[in-house]
Amino acid sequence: MSVFWLILGAILLALGYVAQMLRWLRVLQREHYEPASMFRFWRRWTWPSLSYATVATMRRYRPLTLSYFLWCTFPAALVVAIFGHSVVTFVVDSVIYGILCPWGLKPKGRTGALQWTRRARTVAEIGLFFSVLVVALGASLHEKLLFGALAVWIVPFTLALAAKVLVPWEARLAAGFVTKAKARLAHVHPTVVAITGSYGKTSTKNHLADLLRGDGGVVATPKSFNNRAGLSRAINENLADGTRVFVAEMGTYGPGEIRDLCQWCEPDIAVITAIGPVHLERMKSLDVIEEAKFEVTERARVIVVNIDDPLLALWPERLGERRVRTAGSISTNADVRVAPFGGLWHVWVDGEDVAQMMEIVGVQPTNVACAVAAALEVGALASELSRRLERVQPVANRSTVATTASGVVVVDDTFNANPASARASLDVLRAVAAPGRSVVVTPGLIELGAEQGICNDKLASEIATRGAELAIVGRTNVASLSVGYGPDARRFRVRDDAVAWVRESLVAGDAVLYLNDLPDHYP
Repeated sequence: MSVFWLILGAILLALGYVAQMLRWLRVLQREHYEPASMFRFWRRWTWPSLSYATVATMRRYRPLTLSYFLWCTFPAALVVAIFGHSVVTFVVDSVIYGILCPWGLKPKGRTGALQWTRRARTVAEIGLFFSVLVVALGASLHEKLLFGALAVWIVPFTLALAAKVLVPWEARLAAGFVTKAKARLAHVHPTVVAITGSYGKTSTKNHLADLLRGDGGVVATPKSFNNRAGLSRAINENLADGTRVFVAEMGTYGPGEIRDLCQWCEPDIAVITAIGPVHLERMKSLDVIEEAKFEVTERARVIVVNIDDPLLALWPERLGERRVRTAGSISTNADVRVAPFGGLWHVWVDGEDVAQMMEIVGVQPTNVACAVAAALEVGALASELSRRLERVQPVANRSTVATTASGVVVVDDTFNANPASARASLDVLRAVAAPGRSVVVTPGLIELGAEQGICNDKLASEIATRGAELAIVGRTNVASLSVGYGPDARRFRVRDDAVAWVRESLVAGDAVLYLNDLPDHYP
């Protein structure tokens, strides 16, 4: 091979490598630098899932991608390059893959661009170092071009290794912020209410803050700042002198994380909203999810439990002599119950009807019940609840309802939908829908592990049963949603296309539910 072709091949491979680095580093950043995320998203973008739909369905709804085709030819091209002493095919495949693939995963994001933070730069530098080692190995074997091409294909894996190597260093850096947050908590000494659950925790946190905020001195973690970094940042930046109550949302991707949070942000009151298959892809089973959530109870003096949830209904007995306050909407045995009666929501505390409130579309009474139970433990009086309940507001992007200038009713449940919240959102759509058309725009539900296909099939079937139209966004769940709904489901490549169709097609009296919204690092 002439020097010209060697140089040209090296330049094109370098362009492919840079494009791969930008793509996968952005994915890694969006997934909070979790090393295993590289493998999950590489599978999502490369290999069409055959775990749920039939091959015939796959051919109809999920055509084979360029990435899939190139990875299928990868072994043959590599064998020819090694044993046939011809790297041309492998280099060509590598250049095409590096520059163009995964098709649809843009180097520059549509919903979230790569931010060149200190951590992103460090991961990129270490990933580049590992790639240089691969090329250096090739040079020692007199196969620089071959190994340079190989480096393009393995970018997500070298970045995963880089992120893994950095875990101890990042933990050490974060420890300084945690130490500062712990000292701040000791100085201010607020009553700490820790709220966790597979779903409902953000809404319950906001409702509790609404109930208490009129008294002053209440701080809640913003948005979904519910991990180690987010919680310590919320304390360091927002916990002012004089804060009486700190409401801390606590999330987890696995066992031990909530226990770690509670060691330095020790809760006085723990609230558990629900146990469900959220993050099942990461935690593998409901038993693991339940045990991870149970960690929030270990240091709390009072535990508020939603006993509408069948798994949580067993916790009071498990907690033994600990002080437990049960809450719910369905269960008549709950210490605090919020349920509809006579056109209003009534609040029962220890069997006594103490307050009423107007129903708020998009707000779940069980979440309000958990918030009321926590408020009473903080010191709110039952006699004050009617006044306090007037402050409760819907939470943004969680089944909130609005009417556009054109008269179309929009239900927004775009934040992190799960099977339970999806059913609740469909109920809201049915409640607000006029005699006109009802449309559900969704990419489906994610992070449900082996149950994801079944859950999306059931969701689509429920949408069809209710007489709503289905618009599927992206290809993450297109097979299972299409199986559940049938051939009349509409498909859109991105959400913006679906929104444009809704605006063109729906008129006054129609209603649309935007259910879940995946960032563009999902296919």
